Amino acid sequence: MGSAKQRRIWSLGSSLRVSTFTLVVAILLAYGLVVVPSAQAQTFKVLYSFTGQKDGGHPYSSLTMDRAGNLYGTAYAYGKYDSGTVFRLMPNGSGWLFDLLYAFTGDDGSGPDGGVTMGRDGSLYGITSYINQFCGVVYNLKPPPSRPVSALASWNETVIHKFTGPDGCVPVANVAFDAAGDLYGVANEGGAYNGGTVYELSPSGSGWTEKTLHSFGQGSEGTDPSGTPVLDSAGNLYGTAGFGGPDGAGSVFQMTPSGSGWTLNVLTGFPQNGDGFRPYGGVILDHAGNVYGTTSSGGTGGGGTVFMLGAGTWNFSLLYSLSGNYGPNASLIMDAAGNLYGTTPGGGAYQKGAVFKLTPSGAGWIYTGLHDFTGGSDGEDPDGSLLLDADGNLYGTASTGGSGVNCSFGCGVVYEITP
Repeated sequence: MGSAKQRRIWSLGSSLRVSTFTLVVAILLAYGLVVVPSAQAQTFKVLYSFTGQKDGGHPYSSLTMDRAGNLYGTAYAYGKYDSGTVFRLMPNGSGWLFDLLYAFTGDDGSGPDGGVTMGRDGSLYGITSYINQFCGVVYNLKPPPSRPVSALASWNETVIHKFTGPDGCVPVANVAFDAAGDLYGVANEGGAYNGGTVYELSPSGSGWTEKTLHSFGQGSEGTDPSGTPVLDSAGNLYGTAGFGGPDGAGSVFQMTPSGSGWTLNVLTGFPQNGDGFRPYGGVILDHAGNVYGTTSSGGTGGGGTVFMLGAGTWNFSLLYSLSGNYGPNASLIMDAAGNLYGTTPGGGAYQKGAVFKLTPSGAGWIYTGLHDFTGGSDGEDPDGSLLLDADGNLYGTASTGGSGVNCSFGCGVVYEITP
């Protein structure tokens, strides 16, 4: 597979439509509400299966959780206007209540490739990769001023930045906030050299001011940034570029504030060898400042790799080589004990994707498969990163499969894995 934009193979509204649902379900979907009964206690559980109707379909991104335990996410396609949706799943007795928060119209964005990030005001921020087939937007979603008890009213969307090309095009992944409330993200294309950009949006009066922090496409720094940017306590920004770089197959970079601008430093490059290549998923940091990431291809098992860069020295350590037909597209997460969790859209026992855990053990890491997707009702192609709650439960999305029949390969699911 290619860059982040090439991995989004679903043109909006292109999957086969079949109308086979009962009148009751159709009415519930029209209002954006479906109660999903929960199964018996088990390790893996589908919380919601998308239908490709008003609820949307193909959730590529990670989920966000609020203090009440509600889950928020996006579906890349379908919805009322065939441009994707933003949704919420609320715990409801033994099941979950699906709440359709917003359906993109195309004029205000389409194809939400990334998930949503919760701002300090409790509202949601995210991106769509396109707007009427052009360069995409950054948006903010707020609930209506007087939220009805029935929760049927759509949230209010505000486009806070519309990309034009020189400032970036095809924004991807989630946005991130710093302590001052400034917002950071990446665009997969565009910029001064058409290799993508890192951008910043700062609150300014009643609006937002955009600043392009870096344009990729020159020299050996890499192109096609595709992962959610990560900020450390000193305000340095870390990310990945899926192509180019000093060795030709991607790079990990650090950006440091420098006067009125930013300085980019390439921490490592990826040749096409056993260390892996094509680091699409972005990186995470531990408390010591070590950088952890994934590659989607290569490694001794052919299914990508998990790696670490030592803080300060940035020495590369290969932690694990995954097996399968396609490796991680998303960033890892780490628990308090230092265990790493991730997803692969391919691989697993059925080559339909997997959720895995890596546990440090002496000088190595132990791989545990938490779920191998079958491509049936449990879903297929888990493309986004995982969410870990305070009880150790994992939540994620699979972009295809599931029980919905209105999409050629299934419309995707939201799932939970309990310890």
